[in-house]
Amino acid sequence: MKLTPLARRPAALAEALVRRGVPQSQADATAAGLSPAAVLVDGVAESERDTLAMAARTQGAACLSGPGWLLLSGETARLAGLTRAGLHGLPTDAADALGRALQAVVDPPMTWSTRGGQLPLDRPLVMGILNITPDSFSDGGRWLTADAAVGQAERLLDEGADLLDVGAESTRPGRPEAVPADEEWRRLAPVLGEIARRFPSVPVSVDTVKAETARRALDAGAWIINDVSGLRLDPGIADVCAATAAGLVLMHSRGTLAELATYDHATYDDLLGDIAGELREALDAAQRRGVAGDRIAVDPGFGFGKRPEDNLRLLDRLDVLRMLGHPLVVGPSRKRFLGGVTGRPATDRDGATAAACVLAYERGAHVFRVHAARPTREALDVAYAARTA
Repeated sequence: MKLTPLARRPAALAEALVRRGVPQSQADATAAGLSPAAVLVDGVAESERDTLAMAARTQGAACLSGPGWLLLSGETARLAGLTRAGLHGLPTDAADALGRALQAVVDPPMTWSTRGGQLPLDRPLVMGILNITPDSFSDGGRWLTADAAVGQAERLLDEGADLLDVGAESTRPGRPEAVPADEEWRRLAPVLGEIARRFPSVPVSVDTVKAETARRALDAGAWIINDVSGLRLDPGIADVCAATAAGLVLMHSRGTLAELATYDHATYDDLLGDIAGELREALDAAQRRGVAGDRIAVDPGFGFGKRPEDNLRLLDRLDVLRMLGHPLVVGPSRKRFLGGVTGRPATDRDGATAAACVLAYERGAHVFRVHAARPTREALDVAYAARTA
């Protein structure tokens, strides 16, 4: 008898089965079902809790419970058995939510639909940041003219960026007054026009919290709107994206635009649970306004309303957000929490940024928003090669 330990990754399990004659589709489904998952259920009545606990044990899942809560853990396929009618003891809405969460784990999104077409998510995508503002925390004032901005866009693409994220209003701590929509567009218009002319096949995202700016940007050729307020400041952004079939990034944040990057609202009862819940609210709001689910990505908002220790915990436990079932965008680039770990100034945090992006990739992230493309591109290429070898 020969005993061979297997890595608990779906790809490793599927590969072992295929080598032994199991069809690829069956091997993939089996491996996904054997992957581990855990779900915490809060606000459950005592009778429902006890019924669900008994059903979980019948299914072979681990179960731990207390007053008003229940923790379920085990193989995804076993937990999925709890969603079957007549077996789970859960209210229909809770069973449906559990089913959706588990489905997102075993069948993650493989594409992201945007106005310019579908972006494949089978390999990590690098989103190059292009700030055309005088006051951004890391590179403010460097790319204010159209020529300088387009030159930087070309450098980012040459370094391996797959798409660009263009912003004309800073969210740094201590920022000045809000930028009026007309001034924001005055900064954006020549840059977007020239990028569209020079790089027509490059996906372009525009970072704005204003529906009017979003509309103008999409008319000028943008594919995606990146809303760092998650529709809290101008829900009309969802209407614009729905009308134009644009991609939409919903980022987790709290407070006004001036408070986004502060600690004014950095109080959490359950960090990952609160972030996931608030992102779910933003997702529901976008879809109620007509944005198709396959066009929405989510961003946990590193550095926005989170203390250094919160950002590190978020990075370590990012895989929880896979259960939302949408492409995951992360932007740890040059953030303060990386400076706290390395002692480096903002302009010297690209190595730390690349490390954070690799950790995020291993936990399920798809798109990586960075100031310097090459270090992150190379680090992610190594991580991708190792995963697919």
